[in-house]
Amino acid sequence: MKAVKLIDSIKLPQTILILNDIRSIINVGAIFRTADAIGVDQIILSGVSPAPIDRFGRVRGDFAKASLGSEYSVAWKQVESIAKAIKDFKKQGYTIIAIEQTKTSIHFKKYNLKKGQKVVIIPGNEVDGVPKAILKLADVILELPMRGMKESLNVSVATGIILYHLLDN
Repeated sequence: MKAVKLIDSIKLPQTILILNDIRSIINVGAIFRTADAIGVDQIILSGVSPAPIDRFGRVRGDFAKASLGSEYSVAWKQVESIAKAIKDFKKQGYTIIAIEQTKTSIHFKKYNLKKGQKVVIIPGNEVDGVPKAILKLADVILELPMRGMKESLNVSVATGIILYHLLDN
């Protein structure tokens, strides 16, 4: 079976996940799997984030191993400019939520979605997090507090925690 790149959804997506410059194919595949499990409507890939299919249109086995086929059940597309995509979503009434530790971020448990709220969720990449230019476009910045010696969780783990907090209601 070939992975299908779904550009347009039949229904207007309520929950969109933007994966910008997530380098690890294992992380991206795991996020696809979690997105399917919790009901994310669409994933947008940008920058170096790997897609389920390679540039020749072939299914990527390493991706499929991590995603367990969720690339067939979650609509996805690639975009050139994350900033343009975010600005377009803002015009459509989406709330932009970044996952990052900043001076202005709030504890993720202190933020809850309203019924019917349309959201775009942007986790930070493995090395640099969410770029400052993207943080400026965010309506809300959520953080997961770290109590140990490490500064952050794996991006797929952090994304899973945030998605389940926001969407499992």
